[in-house]
Amino acid sequence: MTTSLLRLGARLGATAQNALEVVRFGGLDTGEDAAPYEVVGARRVYRLRHYYPGDGEGRPVVLLVPPLMITAEVYDISSRVSAVRVLRELGADPWVVDFGAPEREPGGLERTITDHVLAVSDAVDRVRKATGRDVHVAGYSQGGMFAYQAAAYRRSEGVASLVTFGSPADTSVGLPFGVPAWLAAEGAGRIPEGLIRGFAVPGWVLRTGFQLLSPVKSVRSRVGFVLALHDRERLAPRERQRRFIEREGWVAWPGPALAEFIRQFVAHNRMLTGGFVIGDRVVTLADITCPVLAFAGEVDEIAPPAMVRAIGRAAPRAEVYGATLRAGHFGLVVGSLAVSRTWPAVAEWVRWRDGDGDLPELVRPLESEERAAASPPGGAAAYGLQLAAGIGVNAARSAVVTAARAVQGIGQIAREAGQNLPRLARLERIQADTRMSMGLLLDEQADRAPDDVFFLYQGRAYTQAAAKGRIDAVVRGLIHIGVRQGDPVGVLMETRPTALALVAALNRLGAVAVLLRPDGDPAREAALGEVDRIIADPQNAERAAALPGVRAYLLGGGRARGDRTRGLLLADAPIDAPTDAPTDAPTDAPTDAPTDALTDMLTDMLTDMERIDPDRVAVPGWYRPNPGRAGDLAFVCFTGDGEHLRAHRITNRRWALSAFGTASSASLSAADTVFSITPLQHPSALLMSLGGAVAGGSRLALATAYDPETFWDEARRYGVTVASYTWTLLRDLVNAPPHPGERHHAVRLFIGSGMPRGLWRRVEERFAPARVLEFYATTEAEAILVNLTGRKPGSLGRPLPGSARVRLARYDLENGRPEQGPDGFAVECAPDEIGVLLVRVAPGAAASARRPLRGVFAPGDAWLSTGDLFRRDADGDYWLVGRETELIRTAEGIVPPGPIRDALGDLPYVDAVAVYGVPAGDGTEAVAAAISLRDPDTEVKPVDLAEALLRVPPEMRPALVRVVDEIPVTGGRRLRTDSLRAEGMPRPGQGRVYVRDSAGGYRPLA
Repeated sequence: MTTSLLRLGARLGATAQNALEVVRFGGLDTGEDAAPYEVVGARRVYRLRHYYPGDGEGRPVVLLVPPLMITAEVYDISSRVSAVRVLRELGADPWVVDFGAPEREPGGLERTITDHVLAVSDAVDRVRKATGRDVHVAGYSQGGMFAYQAAAYRRSEGVASLVTFGSPADTSVGLPFGVPAWLAAEGAGRIPEGLIRGFAVPGWVLRTGFQLLSPVKSVRSRVGFVLALHDRERLAPRERQRRFIEREGWVAWPGPALAEFIRQFVAHNRMLTGGFVIGDRVVTLADITCPVLAFAGEVDEIAPPAMVRAIGRAAPRAEVYGATLRAGHFGLVVGSLAVSRTWPAVAEWVRWRDGDGDLPELVRPLESEERAAASPPGGAAAYGLQLAAGIGVNAARSAVVTAARAVQGIGQIAREAGQNLPRLARLERIQADTRMSMGLLLDEQADRAPDDVFFLYQGRAYTQAAAKGRIDAVVRGLIHIGVRQGDPVGVLMETRPTALALVAALNRLGAVAVLLRPDGDPAREAALGEVDRIIADPQNAERAAALPGVRAYLLGGGRARGDRTRGLLLADAPIDAPTDAPTDAPTDAPTDAPTDALTDMLTDMLTDMERIDPDRVAVPGWYRPNPGRAGDLAFVCFTGDGEHLRAHRITNRRWALSAFGTASSASLSAADTVFSITPLQHPSALLMSLGGAVAGGSRLALATAYDPETFWDEARRYGVTVASYTWTLLRDLVNAPPHPGERHHAVRLFIGSGMPRGLWRRVEERFAPARVLEFYATTEAEAILVNLTGRKPGSLGRPLPGSARVRLARYDLENGRPEQGPDGFAVECAPDEIGVLLVRVAPGAAASARRPLRGVFAPGDAWLSTGDLFRRDADGDYWLVGRETELIRTAEGIVPPGPIRDALGDLPYVDAVAVYGVPAGDGTEAVAAAISLRDPDTEVKPVDLAEALLRVPPEMRPALVRVVDEIPVTGGRRLRTDSLRAEGMPRPGQGRVYVRDSAGGYRPLA
């Protein structure tokens, strides 16, 4: 009895003594020393530690990166669970990035994601310089995300490989506590960024959140510690690990970094899609080319395996490997499993990558890793047992998943309705005298989210606030040279930020931007646009100066010179460039800035607007920003050439109709990046790409020129989700060899007009799950058709809500006007009957409309004829069959080309189809079709032609079909037939030609 009491007393005494030590010092003193290191470099954001200095000669170099919320000691918690010790013992040379405790660092709570990524990149440079070797960069959790981002920023320069532990590459899979990613993204997108930026998340909050992921385990650990408090020797081996997890290992998360993390990687998932911004540089993980090893924990609640393995989709050029452990998020890098499995595998990996040893047994190529993870251990028998045992659970889980998907579907519908209904309602409220303009919408976006990216160009990002500042500066320059509201001003520029700023500035001023085409006829276009001023960039300055009767000005591409301390735009220089970016990092800076000599020469020829200091321009009393009304003329664009040159006059309302219509039809949001691959002067770029991005609050990516070889590189770098097209523009992309960037791409829509049906199907087949969203729009009348569902390739769909009313009227093809019924009114077409598309003119706008048709369907009504022939099917969808200028007048009647184009374009080996008329010798024409082949060596069988054309009425079938090497196209990639028509009727021996015989079949021309 006495012995038991003595033991109890000793136990209580030891417990009290140890408890007092824990209360006073936060834990027990175990006498352990940290692994030796020296700080070899200190920067504003980080310090670089070299562990075991002087002992790294000839060893593979490993740079370890911690996450934001945990200290660098995560890699050396104690001698028992020290990553740096294991790596050093197994032949590696460990270095660690130490971000310190932001709450205790000068300016630490103002740090951004950019600061941390550039710090990692700088650390790579310093380690390379010190060791003379490329660096294996390893990161835990968000530290792995930093490693990915830094490697992408550097385009893998100097990075031997990447190793990550529980680092997500796709946040759309799911989030902690089972929160659906779509719900988290929706919630994150609604949090005001300013609210987040103003607050740092304290370390204790992060610690508590981490512990709540496994509450039972946390409670059990604390209870076990208290019950064993009398046994110091038992507690000592895990004491430093306990203190790290429960107190010492956590630091604050700076508010700006948190806001950027939520905006870029939670709300918009740009780790996977690309297009995240570091400084002013646009970056994508698709630029990673070094090998990658991604560790995933099977029971990781923070970064489930699916989120981690998504790096294989995010970095298609990289050789990606995976390793899965039965561990949670923390257990991947700390604990007995990490010491015995994780870190030895890392040491083997870096030796193998450096040519010494074999691939670790734990590691396998990611594809194999994913297949293995999908199969449970134990083979088919074990799987059968698991299936039998889990039927009830799986049934319940299936019900939950089904319900969750239903909720997600309802949520998606609600979100889209929430986005689109206000847009359509605003469009409905626009009257002729309503204030509405591009400049107004840009101001609204800049006021709502000034730090959001507005547009991307040549790898650089430009914010809403920066763009607004540039536009306002150009407005003052325009005022200085005498531009007033309503004045037409020619814009002769290539696609570049200066051009975008100038067009927006003219609209903000209330002037008319006349968009002259650099590859067109500027003199004729300037005359049609009635301009007396032209503003050009350096590439087009000489042509502008040579135009008679206009005053020419230079803007863009220059630099501050002489006594000028501040110019309008500073050309197309990047905005907000990081001050500590590595000097040898690759750049995408524009390279078309003129030399000083050229700039001086151009300045002598034209008035240089960049010499204007906007702060010294007196703003006149008449100026009001964005005075434009919906009915005001805002833009003039041009299409065609020669005798077919046409000027399209676009009002603010017409622009807004396309802008809101595109944003609604494509469900554009801040998560989208719209890629404009057509020149800014093209109506599709102005109305759909730029307009949709502005109205939808999306980012706009500008391509300097369309190149299928670089399309996917740019699409991944910008994080493109919606790409524009015109006519056959995507044909080269579909025909191009497979590109690494198109694997697991983020493009969900190709939007545009004029895509042939056969090409449409090929685009959707090759680039699935992306689909085509086809529009039809008149530039001056306010009619827009859109094929929203995409279920009928080739169809132009139905009228967009909010656009003008349309009707199909029977058309007198011979006389070129709508047919009249007995009552003198036009006759509306029955289903599948071909007629001309008429657009209703609002009563108040009839006086200003060009040649409206009056009294068409009712007394006093007014309609505009589009000159385009359509049919409407029984479902109400419209199909374009041809334009008035394309009609072929044969001896059997007038033939539209559309049905023939669609029928022949459906042949799987046909690349493009052009239908035209050739003189038949009796004053009429014969219908000819020219086809180009996807593979020039393909054999064209006459029976294929006959079967394909069975869907075309006999009187409309072509008299001949010829195979040509290439069909010429316009600058907008519309097929041209003038040169084919000029060749006339083919002669025997002039290529492969098939003629229709008396039985209706086709045979080779002998």
